[in-house]
Order: sequence, then C-alpha cells, then structure tokens
Amino acid sequence: MTTRSSLPIRAAAVAALAMIAVAWTGAVPAPQGPLPSPTVRPTGASDAEALRPRIHFTPPRNFMNDPNGLVYYKGEYHLFYQYNPQGTTWGHMSWGHAVSPDLLHWQHLPVALTEQDGVMIFSGSAVVDRENTSGLCRPRGEDRSCLVAIYTGHGHGKQTQNLAVSQDRGRTWTKYPGNPVIDLGLKDFRDPKVFWHAPTRRWVMVTVLSDQHKVRLFSSPDLRTWTMLSDFGPAGATGGVWECPDLMEVPIEHAPGQSRWVLDVDINPGAPWGGSGGQYFVGTFDGTRFVADGPTDVPRWVDHGKDFYASISFSDLPAETRGPIWMGWASNWQYANEEPTTTWRGAQSLPRRLLLRRTPDGLRLVQQPTGSLASLFEKDGARHQMLVERATLPDTADLTFVVGRGDVGEIGLRLFNDVGEEVLVAVSADRRELSIDRRRSRNAPAPAGYAERHAGPLRSTGQVPVRVLIDRSVIEVFANEGETVMTERVYPTRPFTHVEWIGGRRPVSASTRLMALRSIWSNR
Repeated sequence: MTTRSSLPIRAAAVAALAMIAVAWTGAVPAPQGPLPSPTVRPTGASDAEALRPRIHFTPPRNFMNDPNGLVYYKGEYHLFYQYNPQGTTWGHMSWGHAVSPDLLHWQHLPVALTEQDGVMIFSGSAVVDRENTSGLCRPRGEDRSCLVAIYTGHGHGKQTQNLAVSQDRGRTWTKYPGNPVIDLGLKDFRDPKVFWHAPTRRWVMVTVLSDQHKVRLFSSPDLRTWTMLSDFGPAGATGGVWECPDLMEVPIEHAPGQSRWVLDVDINPGAPWGGSGGQYFVGTFDGTRFVADGPTDVPRWVDHGKDFYASISFSDLPAETRGPIWMGWASNWQYANEEPTTTWRGAQSLPRRLLLRRTPDGLRLVQQPTGSLASLFEKDGARHQMLVERATLPDTADLTFVVGRGDVGEIGLRLFNDVGEEVLVAVSADRRELSIDRRRSRNAPAPAGYAERHAGPLRSTGQVPVRVLIDRSVIEVFANEGETVMTERVYPTRPFTHVEWIGGRRPVSASTRLMALRSIWSNR
C-alpha cells in the first residue's frame, strides 16, 4: 500500500503462435463447492465510459488501487483491493471485495473492511487457516478452517499489523479484538504478506520498513504472536519508499522439481520511467532469512511499462496449480488520481502465472497471462483474422505476431482512431527493445508523466514472439513468451478502432493473428 506521504498528491512461426496460444490461455482448476451468483454489471458503469475495460477488473465506482488479500478458498478466488468508498481519488482506504470461480469472471461483493476510529485499512494479505492455528475459527464438523486477513492499520501517526477473520467464505469480517498484533511504533511499517512455511511449520510475514528500504520478516505459530526473523536490504532501487513485498517459491522452467525463491518489492517513486514500479530479487529462503543470488546493486524490474504496481500472489492455490499466480494494479502514482475516467478510477492487471527462466545472465522472471482467456474468443469467425494490412480493432483484442531475423527497422502495431490518436507497440530492428509509445494517444489535456514512450530490453533469441492484449484503456504486452512484459494505460478521447503495421512494415513471418474477445461483464 503506497503511503500517502510518498504519493504525489496531484497526482518459425505459425507453430510458435500455436504454442503461445496453448501456453498462455491455460485453464485454472475447476471450482469446487458453491459457486458465486452470476456476474453482474458494475453499478455506475455506463456504455458512455469508453475507457472502462471489458476483461480487466475495475471497481463498480470510485477509486481503487493495490490488490490485497488474494486467496483461493472453497472454490472461489478472492480479490480484495484498496478502495475509497467515498470518492474517485485516494482516501478513506478500505478493502473492496470480489470473487471469481475462474480468475476471469468476477462478482462484486460489499466492502469487506472499512476505515474506523481514524484508522484506514492499508494493504495486506489473506490466508486459509486450515487447522485453526489462530484459535479464531469456528470449527464445523471436520472443517476447522476459516479465512484470516492480515492488514496494515494506518492512523494516529503510525502503522501497525492487524487481523480480521471471516467464518462465512469472506462475506462478513470481524476485526480481532487483540489488534494490533505487531506495533513497532513506526509511521512507515506496512503491507504484510503472510504464508505458511511447511518446512518450519509456522507462518511467515513479509513486511517493509518503507523509508529504510528494508524488508522485515516475522514468524508466528498462530497468526497472533509474532517474532522478528531477519531484514533484507537496502538493495536494488532505493530512490523512493519500498512497498508491497511478496516472497514466493517459483518453479524453474523446464526443470521439474527445481525452484528458487523470488522476493518482490515495489518502489515509489524511483521506477525507470518515473513514479511507481516493481523490482525483484532471486535467491534462497531457509525459513528465517532471504539471501539474494549474486550482486543486488542493479535492479531487475518486474514490468518495463509504466503501469504495473503493488503486485501480490494468491495464497492457498489448489495443489495442482502450476506456479504462483499474481495480479498488479494497472496504474502509476504519478497520475492515478487524474485518470480521465468518470465514475471510477483504477484497474487490475490480468492474473499472471510466474516461472523462472534460465538465461545467459542468470534466472529471470517470466510472466504469462492465465485465466482461460481462450474461452472469451468471439464465436463469430469473421472477427478473427490474419493481420495483413489494416483491420478493424475490436474493443478487446488478442494480437499475436512474430518478429524474425529477416525483419528490419521497427516492427509492430499502430492502434489508432479516426481523430488521429494512436499508440505504437513495437520491437526494434535487432530485437533488443520492446516499446510502447503513447505520446500521441490523447488529443486532450493529459496527466503529467503520461505522454511518453517507454521501452524494455529484449534478449535476442532469433525469433521474438509478441502477444498484445488491448482492452480499451489497458494494454498488456508479453514478448519472448513473457520474459519481457510491459503494462500501460491509454486514455484516447475516442476508442481505438483500427490496427495496422507501423509504416506498413509487416513481419516476414506470416504468423500474425487478431482475435476478438467477449466482455466478462454483461452489457459492457
């Protein structure tokens, strides 16, 4: 959770594509137990809100930022999020709430945790206390489990860590009367991510001492009493406050049974393109201390776009699920309060599965969208096509192409409308750079830090497969099968309605695909 002291207040290849389609539209486990009621249209949404995404999660109304408390329990994926119930800019932080059977279709639920007695509900996590280690669950026969949320309370000049418990699958919550469970008397101590560490049979909490650029770890047998374990940092990027840490065991690609630990910690400001962003470290964790592999002075960035922050992984995923899955907030603190939307602000990324890939430079994080996106492909075959020259761009589209050795210059897509607004998604001639250029994407006043071109490094692999998911105001790009990822918001005054190759330069490979996607919401 970004502290408001740090917030700017203004603030090959047809085969290759086939492999991408299989790898990147993988299904999540079928739900078990009761399903949520049918998805409803967000209250306050209007067809006139042309920037509201159709497959990305947005709040029904008002302001949203960090995802919180991601957890799977009894057939439902829970998404909590930082939410202002009273307005469309940051304030009165509470936990909004939604559930999904498949990480794709979301049902909005009432606000879960609200500001009270001058204490706002900042970021945190949620876990399934399966064996009632906390003593807070009410066993029902053999089922001893309940959901426990661990969150930062922000108020009265300090930040503390607190608990809340739900006995009814997250529908209602009771704050623990013994709160806070950790109070260091500090004003910048927040964002607890808690997980069960099986080898030491105890809970581990990952927090940040934000202004000290340190990640602090604690352990507990019961979620209520906590003992400090160790600190990590300062390291990597330290140009702003550290926030929203996560510590995950991530499998290594093509190496069954092998894994490494990844420590993710975000920073605001201090990201490569200004404002907020996320960095990660790869290393080992023995239940007490995280130790990074090699030097930690050069940051490794999670996402090379401008708009991916506060990512957090799901707790308690089904055993058959491969790899951690996380989501991030698709915005930037430079302009989050000024997004040119109407009744709402803020969007979440699509869920992404995480892997580690061996490269000549060491292990690198790979992110691939998950959640059965293939189920949203339009049934009308006329809306799917090989992209030859210019084509009509659907509101939501999945575009895939491959840049090969025979391609020269800048190869990529121009998304545009009839009033001359455009955004460019491109790979450089030598495939060493992926870029998104939104300098001409809005013919109207734009927030500071928005009208820019951003780029991320590409490892040369002979062929570079690129996948572009455009969803009205959200663009997510995955190159080299998720090794280089960019997430950006775009704010045209009218929807982008056409797509063509930049400068008419089509890739030598004929492997291009444009697929239209249906909305996950009714009447949107």
